[in-house]
Amino acid sequence: VTENRSHLEDLHLYATPREQRFRRFASLEFEGQLYMTPYDFIQAVTNDEPKRAKKWRSLSRQELNQILMETPPVWKGSSKLFRNLNEKGVISYTEYLFLLCILTKPHAGFRIAFNMFDIDGNEMVDKKEFLVLQEIFRKKNEKRERKGDEEKRAMLRLQLYGYHTSTNSVLKTEGEDHVPRSYWDTLRRSTSQALFSDLAERADDISSSLSDTTLLIHFFGKKGKAELNFEDFYGFMDNLQTEVLEIEFLSYSNGMNTISEEDFAHILLRYTNVENTSSYLENMRCRIPEEKGITFDEFRSFFQFLNNLEDFTIAMQMYNFASRSIGQDEFKRAVYVATGVKLSPHLVNTVFKIFDVDRDDQLSYKEFIGIMKDRLNRGFRGYKPVQRYTTFKSCVRKELYSR
Repeated sequence: VTENRSHLEDLHLYATPREQRFRRFASLEFEGQLYMTPYDFIQAVTNDEPKRAKKWRSLSRQELNQILMETPPVWKGSSKLFRNLNEKGVISYTEYLFLLCILTKPHAGFRIAFNMFDIDGNEMVDKKEFLVLQEIFRKKNEKRERKGDEEKRAMLRLQLYGYHTSTNSVLKTEGEDHVPRSYWDTLRRSTSQALFSDLAERADDISSSLSDTTLLIHFFGKKGKAELNFEDFYGFMDNLQTEVLEIEFLSYSNGMNTISEEDFAHILLRYTNVENTSSYLENMRCRIPEEKGITFDEFRSFFQFLNNLEDFTIAMQMYNFASRSIGQDEFKRAVYVATGVKLSPHLVNTVFKIFDVDRDDQLSYKEFIGIMKDRLNRGFRGYKPVQRYTTFKSCVRKELYSR
């Protein structure tokens, strides 16, 4: 059964860019609320547009229950979880925001994320605590409404959250032109124990008004009584990052164990707002004439490093303040000191050959950090024209930093 959604299309005009993207990729509807499948989520973080025109398929209660029955417990998680579930899963909008945050979280920050959920500090997260933080995600994401669009926004909230919500956010509203560093940092700065307590009192009401989802069943069991420990939480986050990276890597490797240095360059440059990428690609081709290839381990380690970019920036600025560019050995050492990630000599050499535009075998702050930091504003500035090359993180950053 498909829903004729022509009368709902104008709601797109009242949605934030994140909400628009979720509505564009979501394919399921249950009792008026939209959901993504695991397949939809993977598509949303690896492609600019859905591969096929989306129709919101209405689920019956029986169909939803059957989908949830096939959800594995968290201790059976793997880096193929979303691919194995494919269309047999439901992901809500607030869970979509949570999963986007996971994809750009450094491993060292997993503990902070877990502690934010662990409201009572007992080293375990229960379903109620998880729902409380999801409610804060919702409040943080709410858009300040203009006079005259309250009805449309109310319809949109019902579609995204499954229940009517108050427009009065407990959290301070960010300025329209402000781009927050990340959801985790914003939540950590603007939430208080009083807010947690207030929402905790309402958690039972929140829970009773929401349907179970694949993520809730995966974390807390079919009866919702299980608790999530840090080890399982860490495993889930690490597996999800790895899974999306594997999908990205395999889309370029064509069954081989490596991707070319040129493909790696395309992926990196897709993060940025660099308009003329051809000069960087030509620079790399001239300086790496023989292809050696980038392995998945190298690929994964570099993206783990990029998730720690802000810490690395501090180390790089120390060189910059001293009016120094840095060589490959210094770069590799700064990465390890700042992030704990060891990059292979070949990977570092490839990065230098891409970004060292003046070919002095030194990398300046402007040549690397300046370009990489552009990715934080990709969504805020809008999409680039559709190209052949896509990356999960460019899509993720669009959702996290667009307003």
